[in-house]
Amino acid sequence: MPTYLQLVHQVEHALRLGYLKPGDQLPKVRDVVAALAINPNTVLKAYKELETKDLAAGRPGQGTFVQATLSQVALPELAGLHKSLLGWLATADAAGLDEDGMVALFTSGQDHAAEPGGELERVADYLIPLSRGRVQVAGEVDSGPRPGSAA
Repeated sequence: MPTYLQLVHQVEHALRLGYLKPGDQLPKVRDVVAALAINPNTVLKAYKELETKDLAAGRPGQGTFVQATLSQVALPELAGLHKSLLGWLATADAAGLDEDGMVALFTSGQDHAAEPGGELERVADYLIPLSRGRVQVAGEVDSGPRPGSAA
């Protein structure tokens, strides 16, 4: 996946999880470039994509600001879902499921959650597959392989 889309997806995840809200300023391009050692045009392209999706707006001389949210669940409910998901991930890991197995099981459960807005549908947005064969919950810091997992 192109780097600019990775940046867009990270902002979208932060919006879904309520970490960012309308009016919040996104990091300045130069700060992102310094932190991630990427080309400024990559950051500009990501911010332009967010503007195209009406999620952010640039203000000349001020920066880029969030103008919409993707959050579908109130923060207290989201915290409960997050805690349940962490428990589910730990149980799946202890059962020996790898990332592909977890995704397959999750997807099959999602297929059975037919009613719109069901709990499985709300949890779906919080799994972020990592290319290194682990599953990370949005907002969780990746500190390497989980105990008991083969990385």
